Amino acid sequence: MNVWFLGTGTSQGIPIIGSTHPVCLSDDPRDKRLRVSVWLHWEGSSYVIDCGPDFRQQMLRCGCNRIDGILYTHEHADHTAGLDDIRPFFFRQGDIPIYAKDVVIASLRKRFDYIFTEGDKYPGVPNVLINEIYPDRPFTLGGKVITPIRVQHGRIEILGYRIGNFAYLTDVKTVAESEQEKLAGLKVLVVSALRIDPHGSHMNLDEALAFIAAVKPEKAYLTHISHLLGFHEQVQQSLPENVFLAYDNLQIFIE
Repeated sequence: MNVWFLGTGTSQGIPIIGSTHPVCLSDDPRDKRLRVSVWLHWEGSSYVIDCGPDFRQQMLRCGCNRIDGILYTHEHADHTAGLDDIRPFFFRQGDIPIYAKDVVIASLRKRFDYIFTEGDKYPGVPNVLINEIYPDRPFTLGGKVITPIRVQHGRIEILGYRIGNFAYLTDVKTVAESEQEKLAGLKVLVVSALRIDPHGSHMNLDEALAFIAAVKPEKAYLTHISHLLGFHEQVQQSLPENVFLAYDNLQIFIE
């Protein structure tokens, strides 16, 4: 399975509009981060996790010309606001499947009511096929079992996903021990690490590293990164040897 990091930034991205913070002014391309998302493809299957406001730019940048569906972690705008930009895929492929919890589907219905409306639609509006995810029920896509992982994003419960030996958890603050057990034996774990200082609804760097040490994947990649984590090059030098800062357009292969 190929994993393409489409975006590795927090809700404002890096650089932040109008910011003079040194990280926002960095010339290192690894310090320039679109909103967080990944593209997974394997053996003719192509799926995106989350569809944020940078979706169009991300699809053009990675050269993706087909998606078999979108998996959503939660309903926040930096993970959902790009849904209208599935139109070119819809025009070529037909209805685009989406996979999400009921609360996410309800939020999408409200935000994009013109997509979910019944009956005649305005010409050019895309159609989606709704697939509700139940956190305790694994499902299959493209011949691979997808195991939802419950995580807490502050006060709301959201989903991460395990696919074979790979797991993707973003916007994480805490993970119950029963859910951590679903992450045993990973080759690659992707988990969010917002910044150095503590945050009410996201893991900071120390919390993410402690979580990685508890789960014990072969490798781990940090994502959903804000400018307050620091410069990519400097932070990377401080990490354990099996932990890496993800960056936009990084590609990894998982057997």
